[in-house]
Amino acid sequence: MREAMMKIDFEKAGGLVPAIVQDHRTRAVLMLGYMNEEALQRTRADGVVTFFSRSKGRLWVKGETSGNFLKVIEVLSDCDSDTILIKAQPAGPVCHTGQATCFEDKNESGLFLARLEELLLKRKETLPSGSYSAELFKAGLSRIAQKVGEEAVEVVIAAVDRRRDAIIGEASDLIYHLMALLIESGVSFQEIIGELERRHAQKPGSKEQ
Repeated sequence: MREAMMKIDFEKAGGLVPAIVQDHRTRAVLMLGYMNEEALQRTRADGVVTFFSRSKGRLWVKGETSGNFLKVIEVLSDCDSDTILIKAQPAGPVCHTGQATCFEDKNESGLFLARLEELLLKRKETLPSGSYSAELFKAGLSRIAQKVGEEAVEVVIAAVDRRRDAIIGEASDLIYHLMALLIESGVSFQEIIGELERRHAQKPGSKEQ
């Protein structure tokens, strides 16, 4: 779980602050709940989203009944320190109606790479027969790393030869195998994007991309 340095001002709002939950992969807003200081502490300690239920009058772990827990990836606060943003990985539908989100919105990314990552994660988990991705994960990290190296060389050769169609094909193979390597290494594609964003946002005068 990643967490930015923050101090929430619970007193400003009478002990409860809104907590927005966002899917860390698709960036869809999943739900809104409320947290008191104890709920935030439990969320940090347990790694699953815990709210303070105003109707129940107690702490409430999201998913305690349905099993659709929200695994915490990152905890952030807004500029006024009175709203929490939690980036999470949902274990299933978030809304009690069975919908993916509490806003009647689909939880899917328009970015194909995000959908590809989700597919590769499922292939690694289920290892279905007849799947090239499953066979790749069964072969292990060394084999995947070897394929990344092979595909990188193919991209270079195609580029040097100025074969445009070959560059597209080989680069596609490289990206696919690189994503498999990231998953096998326990690294999310979002973390790569975050690192690129961090570098892009470096202060003036520092080394730029």
